[in-house]
Amino acid sequence: MTLRFIGTTSEHGNCPTLYEVVETGDIVVQGDRLTDPKDIEQLRDVGPRETCVVIPRDLLTRFAPKE
Repeated sequence: MTLRFIGTTSEHGNCPTLYEVVETGDIVVQGDRLTDPKDIEQLRDVGPRETCVVIPRDLLTRFAPKE
């Protein structure tokens, strides 16, 4: 898998960040892991290999591909 950096709203190299998988066009999201049990219990159908991260809306509206 080859990742291409798309953008970040971080000022010092910390997450959150968006990347594109060059071969497929899929998006990889880097962010703070959601860990609060009360928040996690509200999620649906999270697979055993999946995790959820929190990212600011601004990151998506500024950098996420429109197509």
